[in-house]
Order: sequence, then C-alpha cells, then structure tokens
Amino acid sequence: LLSGGDHDHHHLGHGAHDRDHDEEHRLDTPHGLLLLSIFERNHPPVFRLRVESGPVPGADTVTLKTIRSDGARQVFTLIDGGGYLQSVEEIPEPHAFTAHLRIGDQDYSVPFEEHEHGHGAHKTHAAAAHRDNNLRGAILHVMADAAVSVLVIVGLLLARSFGWLWMDPLAGIMGAGVIASWSYGLIRDTGAILLDMNPDERVTREVRTAIEETGASVTDLHLWRLGPGHLGAIVSVAAPLPRESQFYRQRLNRIPGLSHITVEVQRAPWTGAGHALGAA
Repeated sequence: LLSGGDHDHHHLGHGAHDRDHDEEHRLDTPHGLLLLSIFERNHPPVFRLRVESGPVPGADTVTLKTIRSDGARQVFTLIDGGGYLQSVEEIPEPHAFTAHLRIGDQDYSVPFEEHEHGHGAHKTHAAAAHRDNNLRGAILHVMADAAVSVLVIVGLLLARSFGWLWMDPLAGIMGAGVIASWSYGLIRDTGAILLDMNPDERVTREVRTAIEETGASVTDLHLWRLGPGHLGAIVSVAAPLPRESQFYRQRLNRIPGLSHITVEVQRAPWTGAGHALGAA
C-alpha cells in the first residue's frame, strides 16, 4: 500500500523521446489492422491513424474524441496526411484518457496512459517530481521500525549467546544512524518544497526556450511544485509585438508536468531586430 512513496512513477512528459510514438494501439477492424498512436517527434502531439496493409479509411468516415477521467471531452478533426490520418488539433497534456474512435458504424475504445520516456538526469527529475512525500514518510517510518526491531533482536541474541552486552546499545546506535540518514533526505526534499525552490531546472529551460523561440523574452519566471507530478509556473513575457497570453499558454501547455500556468505579457521597447523576430 505504501510502496508508491518509494518507487518511481510514470512521468507526465515527453520532452526527450527516443521514439516517434508515445503509445501505439493495434485495432483489428474490417478495414484491416489499424494503428492508433500519439505522434510527437519534433512535432506538437497529435493523433495518427495508420493501416499496416490496405487503403487508409477516408477522413470523412472516421471520427475521434477523447474522454478524460474528470469527464472532459474533446473532438479531433482528422485529415489525410498521405498514408495516414492525422488530427488537426494538438493533444493537451496529460496524455491519459480514453480515445473513442468511430470508423463507419464501428466504435472502438482505446485507453491511453502516460509512460516514462526519459533517461539519465531526465528520469531522475521525473522520479522526484512524482514522489509523494506523505507516502514516502510513511514507508520510511515502517521500514525504520522493522530495521530497528531486527537489529535489537540480533543484538539480544548475540548478547545472550556470547555475553556481548554491548551489542544492545550498538544496535540502538546503528538504528538511530539509519533513521537519521533516511530522515535527512526526506527533510531536504520537503524543505525545498516548503521554500518554493525551483523543483526542475529542465522544465525551467524548456519554458524559456518555448517563449524565446517566438522572439519574446522571459523577464521573470517562478516555478514551484504543486504536488506529485504537477508544477505551477508564473511567467512574465516581454515582446516588441506581444501576442495574447493564450498564445504563450498554448506553447507552454506542451511542456510535461506543467499543470497551472499564469502568463503576464508586456510590450518591450521596440528594436529593429526585435521587430523582425516578433514578426517572424
């Protein structure tokens, strides 16, 4: 029951994928074997529907909508991409929902779940972002009790068998050391959350890159942890030709883990270079 506090979870992200498809589902239909996936290799996440063999169904005969656990629904328009159908609309994060695909008069329900894609430091950040410190504290409490109990029993048995009376206090000291070590890590991580320290430098860089690619600049950025797997961000943007805040929010919505975004847009002093970037 408490193991979720001590193990890695799936990451709400797709910043560094090693494959083209986030998740691919095979559907056996009268049209043949269809492959429904989320495509996002150097591309905003969209649905793709491919056929392993045979002709691709006409876009006018296929409808696709998603239903999330909170009841939110979204309908996607599919267009012919040449050998596959692809959704016009981007898929918002997180990619956890049930896709309802209708081909002609046949309906198919396809569940999508988030999966871990990162490696190295990216995976380490993912584990930290999804760790529930409440569960972690509870499981450390249980493990510390078990470890100390074992040490005390071993110490008493050795003292009884060999007359090593010093084993009992030594077991207590060893148990205290183990608890102190585990507690330090828990206090360090929890303290960082309470002090609103930057929880993920990778996400910070991705936020800045997403904004600066539009020709704007980030004048202020505050990122903090809302809960396991969820980050909040307040971003101040300055641009010679600023767009609506919704434009910048849509770009930031592609970044995994950002669950709450506030964007403030300001007009920056005009420069020729800035004007050209803004126009681009």
